[in-house]
Amino acid sequence: MYCKRSFMLTVTALCAGYLSAATLMVETESFDEKGGWVVDQQFMDQMGSSFLLAHGLGKPVMDAVQSIHIPESASYRILVRTRNWNAEWNKSEAAGRFQILVNGKVCGRELGNKQSAWDWQEAGSVALKKGPASIALHDLTGFDGRCDAIILTSDKAFKPKNELKRLEAFRYKMGALIAPVGEKKFDLVVSGGGVAGVCTAISAARLGLKVALIQDRPVWGGNNSSEVRVHLGGRVNIGPYPELGDVVNEIGPAKGGNAKPASQYEDARKHAVVDAEKNIVQFLNTRAVRVEMKGSTIIAVIGRHIESGVETCFTAPVFADCTGDGSIGMAAGAEYRHGREGRSEFNEPTAPEKADSMTMGSSVQWYSNEQKSKVSFPDIGWGLDFNDGNCEKVKMGEWTWETGMNRHQVNEFERVRDYGMMVVMSNWSFLKNRSKNKEMYTGSKLDWVAYVAGKRESYRLVGDLLLTENDLIQDKIYPDGTACSTWTVDLHYPDPKNTKNFPGAEFKSIAKHTSICPYPIPYRCFYSKNIDNLFMAGRNISVTHVALGTIRVMRTTGMMGEVVGMASALCIKNNCNPRAIYKEHLSELKKLMKNGVGLGDRQPPQTYNMGSSKKRKNPVEF
Repeated sequence: MYCKRSFMLTVTALCAGYLSAATLMVETESFDEKGGWVVDQQFMDQMGSSFLLAHGLGKPVMDAVQSIHIPESASYRILVRTRNWNAEWNKSEAAGRFQILVNGKVCGRELGNKQSAWDWQEAGSVALKKGPASIALHDLTGFDGRCDAIILTSDKAFKPKNELKRLEAFRYKMGALIAPVGEKKFDLVVSGGGVAGVCTAISAARLGLKVALIQDRPVWGGNNSSEVRVHLGGRVNIGPYPELGDVVNEIGPAKGGNAKPASQYEDARKHAVVDAEKNIVQFLNTRAVRVEMKGSTIIAVIGRHIESGVETCFTAPVFADCTGDGSIGMAAGAEYRHGREGRSEFNEPTAPEKADSMTMGSSVQWYSNEQKSKVSFPDIGWGLDFNDGNCEKVKMGEWTWETGMNRHQVNEFERVRDYGMMVVMSNWSFLKNRSKNKEMYTGSKLDWVAYVAGKRESYRLVGDLLLTENDLIQDKIYPDGTACSTWTVDLHYPDPKNTKNFPGAEFKSIAKHTSICPYPIPYRCFYSKNIDNLFMAGRNISVTHVALGTIRVMRTTGMMGEVVGMASALCIKNNCNPRAIYKEHLSELKKLMKNGVGLGDRQPPQTYNMGSSKKRKNPVEF
């Protein structure tokens, strides 16, 4: 049996962490009453945990409160794991400050105003009696203060762990993390609940597989959810297998548009379709944190609930990495690519002369709305230095608000996201308070700013075939072609105007499009070259940076998922690995793709954001 428990706990767990002598650890994400604070899990792999974020758009959020049990009467030091998130840009003024309340009273000093990296900050001391008590996070600014964990200790010399491996071991010991006992067995484990992952799971389930669908947020849809608000792109139901795309139609919103009100992304529609599939077992708010291997085969994926810390062991013959970041493949040791290939490697015309680490960036979208009366916004001093010459004179921002192209989109992602939020807040503050045209914004209210960033590119896992730009421009048709990609080669670069105003610190982008003829994506791009039982669907498939520009839109990634679900069913049926589907069972896959897995009642067509593509001069027999 795999996934053995890491620690034998000798105490009872309470609110995701309990006492060791006179030391109590409380994980904030486990608070029963979160008030206006939200759970942020996007950087767990880098800083060790999910945490609570005070995302109030300049207005302090309601307190997050948790009941605790004090083990003995004593004076307790209060230690808080937090960070000053904007210190890299302004060391003199912290944006996200907060306080700790114990039994409703402020305890000690302000927090979130010291170190720029995640670390422990001492709030102060408080005398407490044995028995029940309450602890709360009290936001002071509404500008994204953050708190990971709180320790109350009567030990005057106690120093908490902070190095990630030691901190994780400490969390297990304290009961803040609960390692899995036993395993949950499935036919297919899908990690990632964006459009690609949801379509993978639905396709496999309709073909009879028992599927685990794991998603580290409370909603399905990824970039197309109400949390990120990017609309679907590309065409479906065309090419050699016109039934591919039926599932995308079932879950896709009827209306398009980026940075629109939450209802437009129809989270409930996605949930209803997944709920109807009895073969899918859903694991929302669960992040895949590690894998267990036997040679080059994945034996298990370990998922961790982002609030409770309880871990689950998922086993299956095959796994699908639909995380976007290639998280499962990276943990398994899959061959991968990152950044831009140099032109000489594949002779791609659009590739840079020399290879580099640049990627497309991530978008923090936002919008305002108009009120009948005056609306104020804090005149902040910690943001980017805007003036009437370099500010963005707009009332909403969508995909072009893109950051981190020259930063690592995984290892530095908290910085990338935070910079995206900071420029929105500081630009808005300037428009409202200091712009010569501030009267234009008198009644404008900043209504929504994403805190879950929309990512475009990070790691790409290498399959038996690596799709390149030459495959696209030469209109090469492979014998294992599957879902048809119709989007242009759509690559993003820093906006030259924004570069002029903020050299090396851009937050706006432009897109360069190269039209192509629609082409079926080869099946060999959908499974790992060196991990025996790993599929992938989404932006982390086997393509170069340039080729990624045409396959990364969500209707296309959804069709990939439909194909991977079908191939997974064939792996179970034939007791084989993904590579064997290409070598021995390709005709069976083609038959499934021809039939599709739709319910037979074709949904109303989605007519928005279809993109444009060239028409072939001569018909091609796929």
